[in-house]
Amino acid sequence: MVQHKIPQATAKRLPLYYRFINNLHHQGKARVSSKELSEAVKVDSATIRRDFSYFGALGKKGYGYNVEYLLEFFRKTLDQDELTGVALIGVGNLGTAFLHYNFMKNNNTKIMMAFDAEPSKVGSDIGGIPVYHIDQLEEKMSDVHVAILTVPSGEAEGITERLVKTGVSGILNFTPARITVPDNIRVHHIDLAVELQALVYFLKHYPLNGGQE
Repeated sequence: MVQHKIPQATAKRLPLYYRFINNLHHQGKARVSSKELSEAVKVDSATIRRDFSYFGALGKKGYGYNVEYLLEFFRKTLDQDELTGVALIGVGNLGTAFLHYNFMKNNNTKIMMAFDAEPSKVGSDIGGIPVYHIDQLEEKMSDVHVAILTVPSGEAEGITERLVKTGVSGILNFTPARITVPDNIRVHHIDLAVELQALVYFLKHYPLNGGQE
């Protein structure tokens, strides 16, 4: 299997499949059909079968998929046994929520440190995560290569430039700013206001008829 040949849309769905299969495993289920998977993750059966086909024969016709086998397969595919440390930049309301949540249901990602300029937050622990002053960014980020950006929009570009110099590989950007990075750094933009606006638009103009889009 050559991972980079898998379409990006498929790659984005893999964590969704893994979460549901993990839940089935905890429930003691031995097998699952593509129809059951489809209803649970809101992805049509044909897409699921196509996604799985990129990895070879994961199931049997008439039987479905072995839950334990799928769980082990996706655990290895998603590097669930390899912990990736993450830094959070900006301990406002959203950043604080992330620190308390800290992706507890994921085995392979964990916020290890946070940064802010507010004196009342610097030096504290939030959700067990130490909060450092933003001036310590370059010093502390030497072994962390993924960052979550939850700073005010006006500060996003300047912080991003500093993150680039630390050797960061990926940034999850929760600010409305469209930050600029070199080609070797991956950025995923999540603008909650835009997503909400899109949801409202779809509710008005693309009414559902008993199913999900």
